[in-house]
Amino acid sequence: MVIPAQIRSQAGLRPGMELQVIREGSSVRLVPDVPRPELVRVGGRLVARPTAEPSERSEVDVARLVAEGRNRWPW
Repeated sequence: MVIPAQIRSQAGLRPGMELQVIREGSSVRLVPDVPRPELVRVGGRLVARPTAEPSERSEVDVARLVAEGRNRWPW
């Protein structure tokens, strides 16, 4: 399966990365198969801490993703 470069970049996909295939009705989602964070209690709050090594983590611009999500709706 070929995933366009722009989509790979936005999703933080790297060569050799394993993906999970999730079937939802008539749709199929590809989700990176990455270690999930663990929840740690810090000062009475639960904080998500990554379990993956820093070299295995993808770079994600969260502010850009939020802006793209907001801008796609026709308000």
